[in-house]
Amino acid sequence: MSKRDYYDVLGVGKDASKQDIKKAYRKLARKYHPDISKEENATEKFKEVKEAYEVLNDDQKRAQYDQFGHEGPQGFGGFGGAQDFGGFGDIFDMFFGGGGRRRDPNAPQQGADLQYTIVLEFEEAIFGKETEIRIPSDETCQNCHGSGAKPGTKPKTCSTCHGAGQMNTEQNTPFGKIVNRRVCHTCNGTGKEIPQKCQTCKGTGKVKKHKKIQISIPAGIDTGQQIRVSGKGEAGVNGGPPGDLFVVVQVKEHEFFERDGDNIYCEMPLTFTQAALGDEIEVPTVYGKVKLKIPAGTQTGKIFRLKGKGAPNVRGYGEGDQHVRFKVVTPTKLTDRQKELLREFNELGGHGTTEENDDDSIFKRFKKAFKGE
Repeated sequence: MSKRDYYDVLGVGKDASKQDIKKAYRKLARKYHPDISKEENATEKFKEVKEAYEVLNDDQKRAQYDQFGHEGPQGFGGFGGAQDFGGFGDIFDMFFGGGGRRRDPNAPQQGADLQYTIVLEFEEAIFGKETEIRIPSDETCQNCHGSGAKPGTKPKTCSTCHGAGQMNTEQNTPFGKIVNRRVCHTCNGTGKEIPQKCQTCKGTGKVKKHKKIQISIPAGIDTGQQIRVSGKGEAGVNGGPPGDLFVVVQVKEHEFFERDGDNIYCEMPLTFTQAALGDEIEVPTVYGKVKLKIPAGTQTGKIFRLKGKGAPNVRGYGEGDQHVRFKVVTPTKLTDRQKELLREFNELGGHGTTEENDDDSIFKRFKKAFKGE
């Protein structure tokens, strides 16, 4: 199956700026993220979006893609499969004058970012909360202080790659000599060998632990939004800084309220008498009950707005509103006396509170439409 054009995947034009590409990526990544999306094939779509972004957000990769498409120059490996073709970067170095720089395997590296999904009650998302979460993570081994070596011993330079962390192999092709770089099989890219491994971490320099983290949930947060907690990701490598923790929010549905952005919606029942004669009723809000006057003649579907009774804006820009939709409930069980009164009401010409001279009366429009049938 052929791949979709990367620009089409992100929904941007070929003249899109890096800012446009990043904005489109963030929007689609939130939409298809496997932890929160209910879309069909969300995982595959998320991978497709991520792959497109990684290419178009990189100036060199984007230039190569614009020129050669998915297959790359002369058919040497596609963009999506670059990680499966050893030396892909070196081929481009040859054709496009790359410097062939190598990363020092012993240089400090930042730890990986972590992601945690937290499920909130509807009211918790509205008002925010302080809470503690417990997450699994890799921590620096305290027995060997991250070296992976048995206390009292030290790692030594890898005898296979001599500390480079990778092996170079040359291959003659019709285009010239190609240098393929592969991770050293002896040291797995670390550039070091550990003759005597730490018994606590088995030579990895890290141990699995569960750590407790205190986080602050801001008021007004909604499903799909996330909180970044700096420095609470995986431990760094070779003394590098730790990664970050991203807390993705999911909000449970409420049995009465619905939310759209900062606005809250609900439906309230009215009896026939309340709708016809008017009344003052109490309407539930997330802040407590408020009194609302219902004018006589209120119809099903009528919406009233309670200003400032919605969700607070998560960025602090005020509060939304609560919209109350009324539904007139027709009684299903009537006593004989109630039936008698309703028949009397009907005989007196009352079809509700609408006056006979009201041109918008549903009864008048009905009679006019079907007159003569």
